[in-house]
Amino acid sequence: MHLIEKYRTEFVGFLDNYSTVKEPQTLYNPIKYILNLGGKRLRPVLTLMTADIFSNDYKKALPAALSIEVFHNFSLVHDDIMDDAPLRRGQKTVHEKWDVNTGILSGDAMLIMAYQLFENYEANIFQALAKLFSKTALEVCEGQQYDIDFETRDDVTVAAYLKMIEYKTAVLVGAAMKMGAIVSNASAEDQNNIYEFGKNLGIAFQLQDDYLDAFGNPETFGKQVGGDIIENKKTYLYIKALEFSNETQRAELQKLFSNNFDAPENKVALVKEIFKSTGSAEATKKAIEAYTKKAFLVLEALHISDDKKVLLKNFGTSLMNRDV
Repeated sequence: MHLIEKYRTEFVGFLDNYSTVKEPQTLYNPIKYILNLGGKRLRPVLTLMTADIFSNDYKKALPAALSIEVFHNFSLVHDDIMDDAPLRRGQKTVHEKWDVNTGILSGDAMLIMAYQLFENYEANIFQALAKLFSKTALEVCEGQQYDIDFETRDDVTVAAYLKMIEYKTAVLVGAAMKMGAIVSNASAEDQNNIYEFGKNLGIAFQLQDDYLDAFGNPETFGKQVGGDIIENKKTYLYIKALEFSNETQRAELQKLFSNNFDAPENKVALVKEIFKSTGSAEATKKAIEAYTKKAFLVLEALHISDDKKVLLKNFGTSLMNRDV
């Protein structure tokens, strides 16, 4: 996977040259802070990888890759405000380090900056990128609203939950890959297929993230473990636990998700035990595997070499075996 590290290193260098602080510093310091907190850089790496696969020239995709990363971090800044989250990647969230108003305004600026990066491309590519970006950004907002709505609903189905994570998370992964294909002038068929590959991988990625939120190592996960449980989020784990539980387990789980405990760590421990005992935890791992395989099936339709298909498959496999 040395190629992945090459893309990541190249991207970080491009980011370092971009995220210089301008005036007013009170607007741009928080932007530099969130962009330099690290993270997996998954989406920009996928943009560069896709461009390399279709044109053998990933460097021309750097502005598009940065646009995806700036937008992703914009969404995190605002999500953290809505969730009142204290940590992001193991560090204080922007609104905790500064304040809510700063988080809102700096986030707004990041959304505009993400669009500005398309100005590096000629008109036809600019138009294609902007059209995809606008569609994706709106879907991300719709997914976020579904996520918020689900917190106060007790009728969330597996299908509804999967639609929510498709919009909130997976479409941005698909768009990251399609942008690499657009910049490389890949065929419309290949652009659409690589989008489907990324989208399915994104669903698997989010299911894995949900699983790690409950069962991950707090030292490597970078966020508050059990945060979804504390916030009463109806994740795949929760929905499957309700489906598989007996009357006693169902009543206990619903009670736990209807109250805010003074000692949230006790709530997290009790809910995790139900996730395990009902088979929900195991079902979630199987769903992660199923969506990963669905992504891999799309690879057969791509007009690229077998070696490049193997590269994409290996990347997907490594992503699903992560612990962060």
